Amino acid sequence: MEHKLNVSGLEPPEPMERILLAIEGLNTGDYLYVIHRREPRMIYPMLENMGIAWITRPGGPEGYEIFIWRKDDDIAKATIPA
Repeated sequence: MEHKLNVSGLEPPEPMERILLAIEGLNTGDYLYVIHRREPRMIYPMLENMGIAWITRPGGPEGYEIFIWRKDDDIAKATIPA
């Protein structure tokens, strides 16, 4: 199941804080779809250490789309749009 989070209008560090909080609520089969005005490179090492996987794509005029899920959750990974 997709959980959508738009942090494109927030100033640092609030986008990172909201993303990390939202990850805590992910259940099996869930992924977080984040809309961000810039690529959040600072969060990637944190996600790696937490056992979280992600895909980042350019998202047009809104900036970037980031899909985030637990690395061991093949169900969530399979449901992320191509």
